[in-house]
Amino acid sequence: MELKDEITISAPKSVVYAALNDPDVLRQCIPGCEELIKHSDTDLEAKVVLKVGPVKAKFSGAVVLDTAGAPDAFSLTGQGNGGAAGHAKGGADVTLEEVDGQTILRYDAKAEIGGKLAQLGSRLIQSTAKKLAANFFTKFADVVENEDA
Repeated sequence: MELKDEITISAPKSVVYAALNDPDVLRQCIPGCEELIKHSDTDLEAKVVLKVGPVKAKFSGAVVLDTAGAPDAFSLTGQGNGGAAGHAKGGADVTLEEVDGQTILRYDAKAEIGGKLAQLGSRLIQSTAKKLAANFFTKFADVVENEDA
């Protein structure tokens, strides 16, 4: 499954990049996030509860950031386990471009799922993933714009 999109955030790139590296901001924005622990500048651990169709699961997972292209671009990879509900792994490439004091955030994400979740059907999974991504980035833009104000 692949997801691509972009969002314009009314804040400078430096503010957006800092927010993307702030566990408190991310915890507020990740749908269903119960806990987000930053072990280092590149290693995070998350606990997230998600409902996909009839399946509700608590996922525990790890995310690794590759900040080699920062602050213009970075990538992340992660994997999570939802017990009997299944597992997921994937990654995303994110680019930030500042235009007239605003930041255009673009992402290109790929994910693979297995277990009960995979049996739900690709349409349901794809639509849920798009909705979750849209919710994250809308909330992220709101948090960043309000902190910057």
